[in-house]
Amino acid sequence: MCQHQPPCPSADSADREAAHPVAHHPEQGWSLLCNGVLLFEDTGELLPDGQIIAPHRPVKVVTAA
Repeated sequence: MCQHQPPCPSADSADREAAHPVAHHPEQGWSLLCNGVLLFEDTGELLPDGQIIAPHRPVKVVTAA
């Protein structure tokens, strides 16, 4: 699917989020990457095979002073 040189990571690669966006809709909260991954602003993903990747945004840890 990707025409970039060097090719972008595939949808099943660990670094799949590094692929180039082909459609970006920040007002709707999602981007379509050239490897077919739908990337959501909450860091969740929908892979081309229908697999869902839960959001994996870092958790902010608050410590008491």
